[in-house]
Amino acid sequence: MTDITTDPALDEWRTYDEFAAGIDTFRLPNTSLAGTALVLTLDDGSTLSLTFDAVAVTWTGLGAEGADPYDAVAVRDDVVFVNIPLESREREAITVVYSTTTHRATVIRSRIAAEAVEGTPQVGQEFWAATTDGGEATGEVPGPSRDLIGKRNVYRYSPHHLYEHVYVSSQRYAWQCLEGVQRGHGDMDLSTVWKFADGLYLFCFREFRIAVASVWLHDLGYQLMTTGIFLGLDGDGQAEHSRAGGHIYPLGSVSYPDAQPV
Repeated sequence: MTDITTDPALDEWRTYDEFAAGIDTFRLPNTSLAGTALVLTLDDGSTLSLTFDAVAVTWTGLGAEGADPYDAVAVRDDVVFVNIPLESREREAITVVYSTTTHRATVIRSRIAAEAVEGTPQVGQEFWAATTDGGEATGEVPGPSRDLIGKRNVYRYSPHHLYEHVYVSSQRYAWQCLEGVQRGHGDMDLSTVWKFADGLYLFCFREFRIAVASVWLHDLGYQLMTTGIFLGLDGDGQAEHSRAGGHIYPLGSVSYPDAQPV
């Protein structure tokens, strides 16, 4: 039996660093990209060049350049999720997902605005489809998808992190915490979904209530795992980057008979 007196009051809203602690417990293991290099051509014609060693990546693109730590996960044998939590440019992160077989890629830049504006998430995101220099690009170009609308999943990130997501439209998703420091809390926030490949969906959200955004790659094929990152402001107002990931448990889905969500 659950003692509701142990659950947090709804006005005790948790800061980003409080709920993110340990949210990478069930994440897929990291992989090293040491000795590899990648040039991505973005859909606006610009390029992003990445050269990796064991712990850092030297990069040029998106109007800047730098050398920063990176985090890479092989989510499938031929698909890599790379996050660059920028130290050379405070309050920013660059996330790249690429395939070594189709040579397709996506690039996401997350940035914390200098000031909070009422009614607007403080962490914004930009998206590009891209190709890599690994070979001729084949298959579907990554782009916005409505495939998750109506789906309802539970996400287990650790023994102490359990969240439910309901994808309500092409612009919004609803979430609630079932287990963890945010238990009893939930909201409906801005979201973006792109299809990367069969069963692979890029899911990104931007919260209204606290300054945090996230980038996830959901593998809704056989593996049912998700790999992600957060960028936001901690309880002291400082920029913080966090890794995340875990298991996906589909609960079901609904379909709309006539009028459709945006």
